[in-house]
Amino acid sequence: MSTTTGTPPAAKAGGNLPHTSGGATRILASVGAQNLSLIGALVVVLALFGTLNDNFLSLGNMQVIAEAATITGLLAVVQTVVIIIGGLDISVGSQAGVASVVSAMAFTSAGSNPYLGIAAALAVGVLVGIVNGLVIVYGRVNPTIATLAGLAAYKGLAQLLSDGRAQGYVLNDDLFVFLGRGKIAGLPVMVWILVLVALGVHVLLKYTDIGRNIYAIGGNDTAARLAGISINKYLIAVYGLIGVVAAVAGVLLTARTGSGQPVSGSEGLELKAITAAALGGCALKGGKGGIGGTLLAVALLGCLENGLTVQGVNSFWQNVAQGSLLVIAVVIQQRRSGERPIGLPA
Repeated sequence: MSTTTGTPPAAKAGGNLPHTSGGATRILASVGAQNLSLIGALVVVLALFGTLNDNFLSLGNMQVIAEAATITGLLAVVQTVVIIIGGLDISVGSQAGVASVVSAMAFTSAGSNPYLGIAAALAVGVLVGIVNGLVIVYGRVNPTIATLAGLAAYKGLAQLLSDGRAQGYVLNDDLFVFLGRGKIAGLPVMVWILVLVALGVHVLLKYTDIGRNIYAIGGNDTAARLAGISINKYLIAVYGLIGVVAAVAGVLLTARTGSGQPVSGSEGLELKAITAAALGGCALKGGKGGIGGTLLAVALLGCLENGLTVQGVNSFWQNVAQGSLLVIAVVIQQRRSGERPIGLPA
C-alpha cells in the first residue's frame, strides 16, 4: 500500500495563494478591522466634503482642522489609557479649563513669565488628577461618579478663580505665540506636541511592563491583583497622567486663544474625548484599545466637525452627530463582544 506525498492541490494551482492570504491576514491583524473601518469612514468624509466645497481639502483648511483637533486629541489619548485600565474621566474638559486659567493668571502675576505660568498649570493638573485617583481608590467611588463630580467642581473652581471671565493676555509673549501659532517643518507646533504625547503613550502601553499591567488590570483586575500588581498605585498614577496632559491641553488653549479660558473652549471636550476613544476601539469595560485607533477617530471627528461648519450646518446638529457616533460605537462593541443586550431575553 503506497502513500502519496505530492504537492498539495492549492500549491499546484498557485504556490503564492496561501502566502498571499496569510500576508493579507497579517496586515489586517496588524492594522485592525476597527482601524480599517475608521480609515474608510475618513476617506468617505474627505471625499464628500471635498466635493461639496473646493477649499475643504486645501492645505490651509487641513491645518485648521489639525490645530482644532489637537486639544481634543491630547485628551482622547489619555482617555484611552484610563478606559483601558477600566476607568473613565468625565472631568478632563474642566481640568483643562482650570489649567488654562491658572497658566494665564500665573503668567500675568509673575510679570509675564511664561515658564512660571506653564509650571503652575502643570502643578495644578497633577494635583486635580491625583485627587480624582484618590477619591476613586480610597473613597471607593465609581470612576464615572467621581469624575462627574470633578466635572462640576473643577468648572466651578475655574469660574471662581477667574470671576467667570477670560484672564490675562499672553499674545505679547514669544513662547505662548510659538506654542499657539508657531510651525515646525510646516506643521503647527500644537500638532507636534500631540504627536509626541501620543507616541510616548503608545510606547508606554505597547512596549513596557507598565503598559502590559494597565491592560491586565482592565482585562481582569482580580487576576492582576493575584499576580501582584498594585492596582491602587496604577489607578492613581493614570489619573495623575490625565491631569498632566489635561494641563498641557489647557496651556495650549491659553496660547491659542490668547487668554485663560474658564469654560469657553474647554466645555464639551470630555464628550469628544470619550467619543474618540470609543470610536477608536476602546472597550468601555476595559482591557482593550490603542492610540492609533483613537487618533484616527480624532481625525474623523475633526474633519466631520469642520465639514459641517463649512457647509453652514447648525452647531446643535454637530452635537447630535457626536452623541450618535458614541452610541453607534458602543452598540458595535456590544455586538462584537457577543454580550446579551440588557433587557432582552438570552
